[in-house]
Amino acid sequence: MRSGQQKSEEGKLDIHEYQAKEILGNFGVATPRGAIAYSPDQAVYCATELGGWHWAVKAQIHSGGRGKAGGVKLCKTYNEVRAAATELLGKTLVTNQTGPEGKVVQRVYIEAAEPFEREIYLGFVLDRKVERVRIIASRFGGMEIEEIAKTHPEEILQVVVEPAVGLQAFEARELAFGLGLNLKQVSRAVSTILGCYRAFRDLDATMVEINPLVITKDDRVLALDAKMSFDDNALFRRGAVSDMRDHSQEDPREVQAAEHNLNYVGLDGNIGCIVNGAGLAMATMDMIKYAGGNPANFLDVGGGASPERVAAAFRLVLSDRNVRAILVNVFAGINRCDWVAEGVVKACREINVDVPLIVRLSGTNYEAGRDIIKKSGLPIISADTLAEAAKAAVNAAETAPPRKSGAA
Repeated sequence: MRSGQQKSEEGKLDIHEYQAKEILGNFGVATPRGAIAYSPDQAVYCATELGGWHWAVKAQIHSGGRGKAGGVKLCKTYNEVRAAATELLGKTLVTNQTGPEGKVVQRVYIEAAEPFEREIYLGFVLDRKVERVRIIASRFGGMEIEEIAKTHPEEILQVVVEPAVGLQAFEARELAFGLGLNLKQVSRAVSTILGCYRAFRDLDATMVEINPLVITKDDRVLALDAKMSFDDNALFRRGAVSDMRDHSQEDPREVQAAEHNLNYVGLDGNIGCIVNGAGLAMATMDMIKYAGGNPANFLDVGGGASPERVAAAFRLVLSDRNVRAILVNVFAGINRCDWVAEGVVKACREINVDVPLIVRLSGTNYEAGRDIIKKSGLPIISADTLAEAAKAAVNAAETAPPRKSGAA
């Protein structure tokens, strides 16, 4: 987004590593043996069931960079497994992708650790510019793809899949040979690449990343780590994937928004936005930036902004303790300004709206909407244009005192 730093990507569902490996395994992708644990005792039990003499205890959060942040522990004894699980469970893990707030570890994945000789990067993404699935691979695994592109751009291999025919075996073989694999490894890598593509295609994924994909001493090709994201607009037909959702790893405000069918993305500013229409919401955020302020969120209440939905939007915005002012910007077409005005008044009377409120109404029944707000007797600032509303919101946010609590 142009206006403010986006904290989470809109329109996708992330799942945990162990869940991604379970899915990919069903499509023929080889992975190390592993089991999920929710307590130290369960972690030890998993290690005994897996057998062997080396295990990896991995924190399960929706973020990359766990290893660098201390979220992956290599263990040689059951006592080490117990100690690692005890340390990780309940810990707030901060990585380069979580932001300073981090994410709480509520489960760990116990995996049989095997020696390997090579690490490879393999990723599948939905390239919206060309409307194709793009496959990216590199012989430099274990590194973030942005880092590889910066330091070794010549080592990045790419294939853009033609949707009419899908990924072909010869394309997968070319990728495997380009990664410098031998004949036995190529055959297994091709199965992995084709399996990942089928999982991507058949389950409406937007991203599949295996980093690293490792080559063992006996020429096996294993997905040592795996991440998958899915288009949340397709979840209605992907019940098994939808059931993998872990709300504890998501912004609670976005979870609350989904319950009320509100489109919400939290940002890092202090001016809350309640707008109808995604395009108008983007324009509102840009206007706030132009006026010298920072939006605290993207929030589209949609075309059916009933008083109940508007009140829910207020509760959601006010749950962010950084919000110092709220700007309501409605251009009514299908919607009606008087409905929105009723929602605004209802919210102010039912909820503790402890920040300045600026309202700009335009479109269907806007005069009736303005009358409702004016006759309410509430300290609401009205504006005729978006520029005026944005300027008023910025001024109000700058002069408003800090809030005592983020709860509405």
